[in-house]
Amino acid sequence: MSVGQSTSPSARGGDSDLIRRAMDAGLLDRERELALARSWRDHSDVNALHELVASHLRLAVSLATRYRHYGLAVPDLIQEGAIGLMEAAMRFDPEREVRFSTYASWWIRAAIQDFVLRNWSIVRTGTTAAQKSLFFNFRRLRARIEEMTGEPLDDTGRAGIAETLDVTRAEVEAMEWRFAGADQSLNSAIGEHGDGDWQGLLADERPDPEQRAITRFDRAVGARWLAEALGSLPAREQLIIRARRLRDDGTTLDKLGRDLGISKERVRQLESRALARLKTLMEDRVERPADLLVDA
Repeated sequence: MSVGQSTSPSARGGDSDLIRRAMDAGLLDRERELALARSWRDHSDVNALHELVASHLRLAVSLATRYRHYGLAVPDLIQEGAIGLMEAAMRFDPEREVRFSTYASWWIRAAIQDFVLRNWSIVRTGTTAAQKSLFFNFRRLRARIEEMTGEPLDDTGRAGIAETLDVTRAEVEAMEWRFAGADQSLNSAIGEHGDGDWQGLLADERPDPEQRAITRFDRAVGARWLAEALGSLPAREQLIIRARRLRDDGTTLDKLGRDLGISKERVRQLESRALARLKTLMEDRVERPADLLVDA
């Protein structure tokens, strides 16, 4: 279900009121705008912040409608734009010699674009700045190229878009494919009569219950054999194997050498000898040594 479909009638009515209030709000002159911004910055005047935001809500509405062709509900886009507007008002520096509307436009656009990228598809889109630019400019550039050539987008056109936006042609082709078809639910019916769904065609590659039971049994037996083989080693070699091989943070040869009062080379020799003994003891337990290679 899309964002637009999830909006309730009561929510849509509230958004209509928001749009109407935004359109009715009076515009601020530069002096009043600066006075409100300074009052918020210097005195945390919430009323000043509210007036500054309310007088620019029409800007959020205007920018939000430019993204309506992505299939998301316009009221939701406006709400995201209002969040960006609020962020801009809280961060605005009145001493920067720039009108608030110019500064706020960037924040509003960023908030709306982030919302579109999060909700346009269940597949993550635009993970880099270049891919984000490709997502929001692909349709416009494709339309311009097709209008100039009178033909559908071809490899030459794709290469031109890639060069313009500093992305690879493969990324352009992938984005073209993404725009060609919307997401489809795995629960969607197959065929006209709906005898099955797409989910039913997915193969379950997990082990079946019998295989899982056998694996658990083999691991338990292997663990018991290993414990018995380890117990047959001399105490010092047991300590080395446990410290070096049976702990997540294996102890270094140098530290073990200091603890045991021997050189780290001697620790390495003892470890190698102990591993060889363990291998022999474990292989003697089975007819085929390969049977010991059980997946973790």
